[in-house]
Amino acid sequence: MSKQHPDDFPSYAGRPPGAAQSGAAPRSPRPQPSGPLPQPAQPGQPVANSNGNGNRMVATAARTQDWWQEKVHTLSLHARVTLLAAVAVGLAVAIVSVAAYMTVRQQMYQNLDDSLTNRVAQAAQKGVLTNLENLQNVSSDALGLSDIRVGMIGADGQKFGAANSPVPPMGPDEVAVAQAQGNEASLRTVGVRNGGSHFRVVAVPAHYCPLRADCQVNPELYQPAALVVAQSLAPIDRTLHNLGVVLWAFGLIGVIGAALAGNAIARSGLRPLARLTGAAEHVAQTEDLKPIPVSGSDEISRLAQAFNAMLAALARSQDRQRRLVGDAGHELRTPLTSIRTNLDLLAQADQRGGLRPEDRQQLLDDVRAQMDELTTLIGDLTELARDTPQVRNAELIELSNVVEDAVIKVRRRAPGLKWDVQLTPFPVWGDERLLGRAVTNLLDNAAKYSLPEDGTQRSDGQPSGLVTVRLLDGVLTVTDSGSGIAEADLPHVFERFYRSSEARSRPGSGLGLAIVKHAAEQHGGMIYARNVPGAGAQFTLWLPHAATQTR
Repeated sequence: MSKQHPDDFPSYAGRPPGAAQSGAAPRSPRPQPSGPLPQPAQPGQPVANSNGNGNRMVATAARTQDWWQEKVHTLSLHARVTLLAAVAVGLAVAIVSVAAYMTVRQQMYQNLDDSLTNRVAQAAQKGVLTNLENLQNVSSDALGLSDIRVGMIGADGQKFGAANSPVPPMGPDEVAVAQAQGNEASLRTVGVRNGGSHFRVVAVPAHYCPLRADCQVNPELYQPAALVVAQSLAPIDRTLHNLGVVLWAFGLIGVIGAALAGNAIARSGLRPLARLTGAAEHVAQTEDLKPIPVSGSDEISRLAQAFNAMLAALARSQDRQRRLVGDAGHELRTPLTSIRTNLDLLAQADQRGGLRPEDRQQLLDDVRAQMDELTTLIGDLTELARDTPQVRNAELIELSNVVEDAVIKVRRRAPGLKWDVQLTPFPVWGDERLLGRAVTNLLDNAAKYSLPEDGTQRSDGQPSGLVTVRLLDGVLTVTDSGSGIAEADLPHVFERFYRSSEARSRPGSGLGLAIVKHAAEQHGGMIYARNVPGAGAQFTLWLPHAATQTR
């Protein structure tokens, strides 16, 4: 019989999940530290040790975090996608690997515990190993237990081992099982100091018959004990080690593959974005507003379509600006030339002795008319040059009041016309000044074509023409009594600086109706023209009700 001291088999602090321990012997109390105890940290104060290492660790962690954030922000989008794919797969592989490793480890330990417990319980019930003579004289190989160590420990701590086999690790836990003699078994993992290997030790309650005692004749000679069986965990350790290596290898391969896949996806996915960036840089350098080709229907394709729409809108605005500047230069040249010619004539006449009073007055009236035309043209150009997509600082206005004020203003300028006006209240959200100018332009246009071309009035004092104005449910119609608009000119009457052959003989800049269309579009309305049989031209302006407009 060989014996070993319990200190030769120190127990592991960490035990596998599911391992149970019962009947543990009481432990010796820990030595108490001398000197005053450290005071707990107050809430809101950093925890630091006596030499200030805690504060330095916090500062180092903060600097590391800032460094990582700075590095991530400096990475390109391509690199970020690659890094994100690698990190995501790495985390997934790590979680799955840890879960698989822990599951396999737990299952292997559980199977080992069940197997050992059943085998020890059956051995204890058969009573073969509880006979010391059998235990010490019969080899464990003969009992079919060559892979484990078998032993017994009495309630007094006395240990017994099998023949030709090392004594299994036995200590206070096994003694407690022998003393308790209950239904509880002891399961623990024990390591050997010098060998470096460790065992799974199982102890179940049993009774042994002392040597040279006839327990069958006198059963009271049986002594309480614990049958102890220990099996080496080296096979499980090798299996778990190999499993860990495989998981690490496949995890590393998965992360590398994810990084390569992320790199490929980023390269192919960001290629349209690179083309879009190049196109934007080309537009900024050359001002070439040519759209870029778009294929697909993903988010980057939608971005490219929006970019092309922006280029198209910018091209239209640029084209309108060019046409406005060109037309404005052409229209401004005529009154300026006329004013300069009249002033030159006036200067030459003054050098030769002057003009007759009536000729001088006629020349000055002509200059004033040209100045008025130039002022109107500049105002129209200023209004159209704004080119704002919608009305700003809109307010609630009564459209009937705007139309009534415009009628009063134009009626003073055309006293020889008859005005048939019917107005009903209609509130709108908009710019009162812009709407007033648009309505005034409509009425001026109707008055101009309702009068004879020479602008003369009838000698009998009767009206020379009729202008009909109606405002019903937000629809303003202005009808003149002229000859109407030629069919070829109808599609172009709202274009800037467009002058029909008939209109060229009358005063005007060709911007009045363009301003009306501009005002209607800014207020969410529309304007169109047509000829009325038996009358003249009719212009219809529609504006939405204030309750349906968005401010």
